[in-house]
Amino acid sequence: MSSNRIIHSDDAPKAVGPYSQAVLSGGVLYASGQIGLDPQAGKLVAGDVESQALQVTKNLSAVLAAAGASLSDIVKVNIFLTDMADFPLVNAIYASWLGEHRPARATVAVAALPLGAVVEMDLIASID
Repeated sequence: MSSNRIIHSDDAPKAVGPYSQAVLSGGVLYASGQIGLDPQAGKLVAGDVESQALQVTKNLSAVLAAAGASLSDIVKVNIFLTDMADFPLVNAIYASWLGEHRPARATVAVAALPLGAVVEMDLIASID
């Protein structure tokens, strides 16, 4: 019997493919990548990279909450951008979202993201 637990939040978008919003295994939460989808509309939020990045942080926060975790439990974040010129703005949103918490992080440029998104983030968190 697997000790993996699927995590789902109605306050985050449903998976757009054959995956879970997150999986909790052995006290570690692996959250799938989130793009700027509005969970109710199922579409990308209107606007620019700022609007999408803010929605991404809301979506990831909802998944964390569904797992009984908080921002301070995050140990690693990956950020994917279709344009590295957006890095300063996304970095500022990221810093505001996490406050004084500073998990490990990678930011990479990618050719494209699902549904035409311009930013995606995933994370790993440690849950006691």
